[in-house]
Amino acid sequence: MAEKHSHLNGPARSYHRHGHGSDCGCCCLLSFLIKLIVTAVIILGLAALIFWLIFRPNIVKFYVTEASLTQFNLTSDNNLHCNLALNITVRNPNKKIGIYYDRIEANAYYEDQRFATQQLTPFYQDHKNTSYLNPSFQGQKLVFLGADGVSEYNQEKNSGVYSIDVKLNLRVRFKLGKLKTWRFKPKIECDLEVPLSSSDGRLAGGAETTKCKIDFF
Repeated sequence: MAEKHSHLNGPARSYHRHGHGSDCGCCCLLSFLIKLIVTAVIILGLAALIFWLIFRPNIVKFYVTEASLTQFNLTSDNNLHCNLALNITVRNPNKKIGIYYDRIEANAYYEDQRFATQQLTPFYQDHKNTSYLNPSFQGQKLVFLGADGVSEYNQEKNSGVYSIDVKLNLRVRFKLGKLKTWRFKPKIECDLEVPLSSSDGRLAGGAETTKCKIDFF
């Protein structure tokens, strides 16, 4: 009888099937990150809600109350000569929030061309307080209005009323009790219609004040 062999096809081979440990690790990490983000959003939302309930913050309001334009002349070589003075009222309506104005840069534009800049004095504004800014733009500046801009200037020269934009670039901090926030950089834009040689300093169109737009972002 032939000898029986337990292994007819050589030594037995062992096979190992790779598990799914790495896939499970990635899924667990992703799930943890999602939970962490959701938790952070909830905490920030609750903090914002508590802040609002305690301090009830209101947006600071900017108004141009007076404007005096005694010179606004564009020469043939594109030099704009101007003499513009403004009174700007800044109202902080908040009961518990003070404001540090660390930097105030006032810019005057005509047809999207900046023709004057002035740095104003920093100050602190207490809660429920009204403060005043008095930027003044004088001198001459080379501007490039283009054909359309020159045409618009000539039309406004004939009417005696000029469309001038004044923009304030701010760096502010808010004071809440003894706590001071980090700096914010809001931008203030005041779209004005200013008559030349206004005798009473009031703005054109019968309006005594012009409300400015504020953008915190």
